[in-house]
Amino acid sequence: MNSARQQPPRRDDPRPVDTHRRTLMKAASGTALGAGLIGNAPPVRAKDPDPSPATNPWQVALPIQTPKSSVSSLSPLPAPYPVSGECGRSEHQAWGHYPPEAFYEVRVREGSHSFHPQLPTQKVRGYDGTFPGPLFHARYGNPFLVRFRNDLSPTMTGPGSPQISVHVHNLHQPSESDGFPGDYFGPTLAGPTLTAPGNFKDHHYPMCCAGITATNEYGDFREANGTMWFHDHRLDFTGANVYGGMAGFFLAFDDIDSGNENDTNPQALRLPSGAYDVPMMISDHRFTRRGQLVFDQFETDGLLGDKFAVNGKIQPFFRVARRKYRFRLLDASVSRFYDLVIRRGTTDQPFQYIANDGNLLGAPLSRTSVRIAPAERADIVIDFSQYPIGTELFLVNRLEQIDGRGPTGRLLNPGTQIMKIIVDRNAPTPDNSRVPATLRPQPTVNLSEVVRTREFRFDRENEVWTVNSQIFDVDVPAATVRMGTAEIWSLRNSSSGWSHPVHIHFEEGRILTRNGVAPPPHEAGRKDVYVLGPQETVRIFLRFRDYAGKYVMHCHNLTHEDHAMMARWDIVP
Repeated sequence: MNSARQQPPRRDDPRPVDTHRRTLMKAASGTALGAGLIGNAPPVRAKDPDPSPATNPWQVALPIQTPKSSVSSLSPLPAPYPVSGECGRSEHQAWGHYPPEAFYEVRVREGSHSFHPQLPTQKVRGYDGTFPGPLFHARYGNPFLVRFRNDLSPTMTGPGSPQISVHVHNLHQPSESDGFPGDYFGPTLAGPTLTAPGNFKDHHYPMCCAGITATNEYGDFREANGTMWFHDHRLDFTGANVYGGMAGFFLAFDDIDSGNENDTNPQALRLPSGAYDVPMMISDHRFTRRGQLVFDQFETDGLLGDKFAVNGKIQPFFRVARRKYRFRLLDASVSRFYDLVIRRGTTDQPFQYIANDGNLLGAPLSRTSVRIAPAERADIVIDFSQYPIGTELFLVNRLEQIDGRGPTGRLLNPGTQIMKIIVDRNAPTPDNSRVPATLRPQPTVNLSEVVRTREFRFDRENEVWTVNSQIFDVDVPAATVRMGTAEIWSLRNSSSGWSHPVHIHFEEGRILTRNGVAPPPHEAGRKDVYVLGPQETVRIFLRFRDYAGKYVMHCHNLTHEDHAMMARWDIVP
């Protein structure tokens, strides 16, 4: 479909708009903000050689979330244009075709969180004040709206920013709801790509797959995304805001990946569902000797922690029944890569690898390990019916990484145990789930659609992160593409020691070649994060469909992103 014409947002709010990029970073340079912490202890630097306090593993159960409930209404009522109290955003361009059928409200606020019983409970800044934030279950064909309220104090202290911009990674969503880094807002300040501050911002999610046509109003089912997450994307402060708690899971379902293992629809895959479909957000953290979370705002290489958490708990345990489970693994770390195995004793256990970056593969892969970079996701299915009750297994990270440059490539033995899995019961009901030999058909790559090839170089120049030798300019697109066309983008990392997980918003791409050869099987499907190791070049096929507007491409090592390794690109009708 063609995009609705985007009208300029309202300009009648007298409160200030932040029009100068990196203003807050410069202001913070003379304070303890950048080298501070989340909590009330004195600031420390993240490079402090002292390790985090000792914590005993397996002291707390893995938190399991239930999906967030909708609300009956919102006040004031949402509309295509900003309503009273809302920040100065652009018009919801898909509203006329896909009016929201449900409404949600999320308050970004301070809350209390315990990472571990042996560490002090401390402040986090999260969605609804929790870490992780609330779990969303969405369904294609059911459009909805989320009102994100900013309840953070404009005068808050510590790393991060009191302004926010929320990005659902990587939903096919119009630009005005994508969480563009310059679209940050608070009650007293708005980013340079908004026209006014506000207390909230309404995000409209049409819940369409890419490839909308006159005869297929909800798009091409082959383009459906499944395991996604939402996180802050505030210009210059994404890393601190995400590390401090602004992250949550966003899962989408359709007739194929229906979320019902007992589904009688012949199209349904019947993958493990309900309590047996488990999102796992993996992150690393560092704490002061007094147990307070630390973050160095001015570190430019990357942040590595020495404590590993799953769903916000350090080294939890997870009790499972003797049946199949779907684990949705997400690397939500600022800079750390993982190579994950499920180990019994000294033996790595087999599982079915079914989705990469939240996108179902064409067919499952039989594996014993999975590697993920920051923001990458991997869905796996493991069958615990093969183990007797009382069996203990461990989710283990084997990948060595000693700094923000990226992994060394060395696999550690035995590695670090991140979570204990305990098989403690028989399944209460028959396990009707399965992993079919065919998962989701993949869209055809039609190179005849390509109208242009572009190169983007991810470099470090004069101690500054750049894309094509430029730091991020929030106002100027590095590329302007025509809606309805396709291009080949060549992503190149010419460094000999750095790794960059490059995320492209909005459209899923297909890797054509990695270093001149076909990609490995797990990268042969649709992706939104493209890992560039040292001296690597990845060529990808991208289409640009359905919605006009501004988007970004950036390194998802969030330290690199916050220090300007990002480029704006625009879709025009």
